[in-house]
Amino acid sequence: YGLFPAVARPMKGTVVVLTGRNECIEKYFETIRNLADRGFGVATLDWRGQGGSDRLISDRERGYVRSFFDYTGDLEQFFEEIVLPDCRGPYYILAHSAGAVITLLAAPSMVNRVRRMVLIAPFLAVPDLPVSTTTVRRLCSLFCLLGLGKLYAAWGPRPRRTIPFAANMVTSDPERYRRNTLIYETYPQLALGGPTIRWLKAAAEASEAISDPDFMARIQVPLLVIAAGADQVVSTKAVETYTRRLRLGSLLVIDGARHEILQEADFYREQFFAAFNAFIPGSDDTS
Repeated sequence: YGLFPAVARPMKGTVVVLTGRNECIEKYFETIRNLADRGFGVATLDWRGQGGSDRLISDRERGYVRSFFDYTGDLEQFFEEIVLPDCRGPYYILAHSAGAVITLLAAPSMVNRVRRMVLIAPFLAVPDLPVSTTTVRRLCSLFCLLGLGKLYAAWGPRPRRTIPFAANMVTSDPERYRRNTLIYETYPQLALGGPTIRWLKAAAEASEAISDPDFMARIQVPLLVIAAGADQVVSTKAVETYTRRLRLGSLLVIDGARHEILQEADFYREQFFAAFNAFIPGSDDTS
């Protein structure tokens, strides 16, 4: 995990930054600096099985977890042992993709801890998937029963050569893309290949759990959900539909932005931070 102090005054609390699948703390240094310049301390961690954290199976490139509730347990431990005793309140969460799903899964228990949450492109569904999330979960469950849960569900091992910028689906900014790929080229131990069948099953189960109406009624922390208009990784339509069902949820779609909005071109990042500043109490329009 990492703790980063605010560098501006007055100090406005702590933002807990929760990354997506196959991301690491180092990828968020620019965003951490942006938040510190706004007077926020930052607390963040590498989820179990990725980044600098221990792997859960022998092949360290395979993205694997048994259940997303393991992640929420990690988040609970992080709050109890690190954030609450060592970080200045009030507390906010900024989460991306799979990290946003973990945040939603943990949201009912965060009502007396976290003041507001900003979720970027939650991984609720894959765009244009020909089958439902329920079908994905059932198929993955069958494969897991057959002992195939540790096989890749998609993409396979990490490419030995970096995917060319023109072929990437996550950002339109070549400099930030190169910066992020250089992290994994220099420190390959931080990177993952594709997700396993077990990980995909866990993700589908989490998506179903957080979409249950009774569960959604228990989410009492105000949410700002930000979707990427040109997202090719998660379904923006699913994000829009989900957010409209939330009692305390607001939605912003940034037209033209790709999946990793915080790694996007300044034009899109500035729209994100304008929304962040308007939603998080005490923010102002700086850096």
